[in-house]
Amino acid sequence: MTNPEVAPDVAPEVAPEVAPEADWAALRSAARGVMARAYAPYSGFNVGAAGLTDDGRVVVGCNVENAAYGVALCAECGMVSALHAGGGGRLLAVVCVGPDGEAVMPCGRCRQLLWENGGPSMLLETARGVMPMTEVLPDAFGPDDLDRAAR
Repeated sequence: MTNPEVAPDVAPEVAPEVAPEADWAALRSAARGVMARAYAPYSGFNVGAAGLTDDGRVVVGCNVENAAYGVALCAECGMVSALHAGGGGRLLAVVCVGPDGEAVMPCGRCRQLLWENGGPSMLLETARGVMPMTEVLPDAFGPDDLDRAAR
């Protein structure tokens, strides 16, 4: 099993727990495969995403653009929808690839989606290596914040 290098600033207690279980090459391949199905007639920037779930499934999504730009769906949105449509669970490891098939960083909205559905220890392959969500989205807003506000 091939693992990309873990980013040097990743906390050692986070990355090794999941990274050895994730077949990063298979996730990249799945993301590249679904990227070919993207609908991106306006930007020409096809994106594919693939994630490993806590029950071993691989869920995928691709971006879907719309003439009304604000209602376009990112690949990560499609992947999270597939996660829930397929029975739910948690994301453990995710790869997003752009038109060249290499890792791309999710936008801010998608980072929030990944946090919500994978949590702080979910790993994301980036151009700098594999990083936990605590590095990708430091000081993230999540369900705990809502719970504190309700008190």
